[in-house]
Amino acid sequence: MHSRLDRRRLKMFPLSERDFKLDIEAIAVFPDSHVPTVDDLERSQIERLAEQIVAARQRNKPVVLTYGAHLVKNGLAPLVIRLIEEGWVTHIATNGAGSIHDWEFAFCGRSAEDVRLNVAHGKFGTWEETGRYINLAVAVGGIEGMGYGWSVGKMIAEDGMLIPNTDTLRSLLTESMADPTEQTGAAADMIYLLHAFNLTPGWLEVRHTHKHFSIQYAAFKQGIPFTVHPGIGYDIIYTHPLSCGGAIGRGSMRDFLSYADTISDLEGGVHLAVGSAVMAPMIFEKSLSMANNLSIQERGRAISDYYLVVVDIQDGGGWDWSKGEPPSDNPAYYLRFCKSFYRMGGKLDYICLDNVAFMLTLCKALCQ
Repeated sequence: MHSRLDRRRLKMFPLSERDFKLDIEAIAVFPDSHVPTVDDLERSQIERLAEQIVAARQRNKPVVLTYGAHLVKNGLAPLVIRLIEEGWVTHIATNGAGSIHDWEFAFCGRSAEDVRLNVAHGKFGTWEETGRYINLAVAVGGIEGMGYGWSVGKMIAEDGMLIPNTDTLRSLLTESMADPTEQTGAAADMIYLLHAFNLTPGWLEVRHTHKHFSIQYAAFKQGIPFTVHPGIGYDIIYTHPLSCGGAIGRGSMRDFLSYADTISDLEGGVHLAVGSAVMAPMIFEKSLSMANNLSIQERGRAISDYYLVVVDIQDGGGWDWSKGEPPSDNPAYYLRFCKSFYRMGGKLDYICLDNVAFMLTLCKALCQ
């Protein structure tokens, strides 16, 4: 068996010692903020998208927004929250970093760090509050049957979480042994965390001073899915000793299956990917394959007639993806995320635009 690094030997640092790069009060973009210049092509694409979203919601079909962490780091949470509250977006999906930056903004109003400097000093990602609270929230949420995203959203909404005691967990284990469920594993993971880290059962208060800037909080409050699709080792919470692979995997799998369930109802709906070149196309293609598997069994045909939009700042070589896949000698052919989405069927539009300008223009088109 290979040796493994013991994270309990690491020194964790309080967030109060971090030199933050971003302050949400300073960077937040609101629906009434000035819209940067958008040229005629991008404006027409966004207007077409807005029309598709309106039509999808009139049919009571899903509008899915997937994004990478830079949407949060660019201060765009107020725009996404507005879209959620007005019912334009029905499912939010992001990667682990998208959840973490959102949580840090909610917790203390600040986020981001100097990666180069802090790696050199052994401090990158070794932040006590971020690692402790997010990992505990996902572990506790697992016992309650929730996925990663809602577990964090619930902690923000309630300004804390209830840490169960060992007797309660052992009773749950004993009762479920005859018919084991996911909660059986969640209870076992929580017993391990209580014992290994001498956690105190009972209410753990975690105050969030800026929760009104949190997309996770807004989604939880409005009752729509907020699903997190992380990679083990990708995010800073995995440096913390409390990070439990069983809890993270369980919460993330629940979120993936929640996302896949939404995709199974995508016919007539809209799927939007903003600044997510890897996560969004990867989870979409697997989910659509499963959805088509079921649809073919149940209806004799695959899902069709959905609108896909990809937003990024990589030069697409002027190619119009709505007209098909470019030849291999065109630079646009190597926009892997566009190619992945295009091969999924439906109608695809690539909008090459900064996400601040895009989100503001879209928000103004929908939220009159």
